[in-house]
Amino acid sequence: MTQPPPPPNQPPQQPGFGPPRDSSQQPSQQPPAQPPAPSGGPGLHKAPQPGYGYPQAPQAPQAPQTPPPAAPQGPGYGYPQQPPTPAAGYGYPGQQPGPYGQQPGPYGQQPGPYGQPGYGYPQPSTMPMPPQPGQPGGGRRFNAQAAIIVSAVVAIALIVGGGVWYASSSGKDDDKETTADSGGTGGKDAKNGGGGTGGTSSEAKEKAPADTASKVLFQVPAPQVPKDSTTISTSGSWLTDTVYAKSGIAEVVGYDRAKGTEKWTIDLPGPVCEATGHVTEDNKTAIIYKPAMPTKDDPQRCTQVALIDLEAGKEVWSKSGKSGTMPIGFNNVTLSGGTVAAGSTSGGVAWDVASGKQLWAPKTSDACYDSGYGGGEKLVAVRKCGTYEQRQLHIQTIDPKSGKVITEYKMDEGIEYAGIVSTDPLVVAADVGDTAGDGSGISDFFSIDNKTGKLRTRISAPGEEFAARCDIITRIEKCSGLAVGNDRLYIPTEEHEGEGEYSQTNEIVAFDLSTGKQTGQRADAGDGYQLTPLRMDGGNVLAYKRPPYDKGGQIVSIDGGTFQQTTLMENPATEAVRDVETRMLPDYAEILFSQGSLYMSGVYASDFSSSDKEYLVIAFGTG
Repeated sequence: MTQPPPPPNQPPQQPGFGPPRDSSQQPSQQPPAQPPAPSGGPGLHKAPQPGYGYPQAPQAPQAPQTPPPAAPQGPGYGYPQQPPTPAAGYGYPGQQPGPYGQQPGPYGQQPGPYGQPGYGYPQPSTMPMPPQPGQPGGGRRFNAQAAIIVSAVVAIALIVGGGVWYASSSGKDDDKETTADSGGTGGKDAKNGGGGTGGTSSEAKEKAPADTASKVLFQVPAPQVPKDSTTISTSGSWLTDTVYAKSGIAEVVGYDRAKGTEKWTIDLPGPVCEATGHVTEDNKTAIIYKPAMPTKDDPQRCTQVALIDLEAGKEVWSKSGKSGTMPIGFNNVTLSGGTVAAGSTSGGVAWDVASGKQLWAPKTSDACYDSGYGGGEKLVAVRKCGTYEQRQLHIQTIDPKSGKVITEYKMDEGIEYAGIVSTDPLVVAADVGDTAGDGSGISDFFSIDNKTGKLRTRISAPGEEFAARCDIITRIEKCSGLAVGNDRLYIPTEEHEGEGEYSQTNEIVAFDLSTGKQTGQRADAGDGYQLTPLRMDGGNVLAYKRPPYDKGGQIVSIDGGTFQQTTLMENPATEAVRDVETRMLPDYAEILFSQGSLYMSGVYASDFSSSDKEYLVIAFGTG
């Protein structure tokens, strides 16, 4: 996980923190800062730098005390490299600050706590530099010497403990708080909602093909950005049985899943600010967009919420909300139980999917407001109460049609932000006391009973040991690099030294959501690879394997019971393909896999010049 921004009480610096303010004061979105990467793939990424949405002059890196050993050029080594000129259109940012002085937001990173959302990616305000010891950016990525020392410690912990050691954190729920250990299989059978020995692959839909070698199905060139803008959000991608849909500049385009030919285009008056990943059974989803194209004089606010039909390729309805007489600038949107719900610093608004009828408006009767929602199986609100100094978050499972609170869990005072990892089972991530130390937004996970609202267990997850991240500032359910299923939380460890010289690797481990203990299961990425969970497939975990510099990426299925890995896809290792794929990594892009096809796409388009051809989408398929 990466270094966190400074606390909100400090003078305006890092976007994404501070007391609530109207999103109309926020400038338009910017892309995330690009991690330093060697030619042909990514290297390390740096944590957010100060800037609070205003351009900062690039800072020169400080030289380490002892020069790090030379690392081979190419991705997968995890050592700081001299940052190259960023390429646009891949979900990575360019070198310069974006339009209107705004800095990017964190998949994963957000332009301001109450401004226009990005896609949850890192937000440095300057061209990335390798983090140095003692600097704010040194949480997840540090120089080679430090990396070797920490990697060795982590490696020892893995060997001795059968997992990852970490210390417990404090709070009112200490009697229920647990820490990771090499605990056994404990708990109930997974079928009954407990830990047990894990899931079963019998429910899995994704099967290994006869030949796992993939080929490039199609690529979508990066769209051209308007002259008065440097970056435009392209957040949002979805799959149906026949269509791959992707946001472009002020549009959503439906492509043939196999051929990449355009099937339909939904034109919008302004860029897509935010999109939910949830899709109804009849292939409808929700987005937030700006009512006009932003300009330097008028960055526009994200006031329009729309339901779009991914099969028919049309906008079903578009709505806005008001707080008093002012239109609301929304930060997040989700779907659950036939309801579209959108949150903001002015409170939440919900509409009926079928009719577009407003179901509820912002509740202004108390000192609380719904800052956002998590969707899917249940609808869960993150409700903020009290002043910043005495903030308390209420995690509420609510009725999708009426907004009535069904159950409620009150988090300890002082926790300013929380992200919804899963709504059923209910899992919430938070950075308690700003202790994550890496900008990931996660220091602890809270497993909450949906039926009673009581805490089941609390899992401490130090940022220096685990690699998931949540954009807890405004986007609520944008957590990446983890999966929840079989009443377990699957999360990757941070990269550490592999067996080969300068190689890096990691593992995926599992936590029982009833006890908070590690189950003892571990999936190894393999030397030079890094594993990242994408989603559940029945009882199995689907994961992406970031490749070393001379290989193509892989999609693997990890059996929920045995943790045995099955390769479903391996991408071409040619340099031309790797150059595109390695710009579309999980922390900086949207990755969808289904029915033997993999779609990787950027979440920003920019006008930064590059000698390489730039792409918005690359798709792979087997067979």
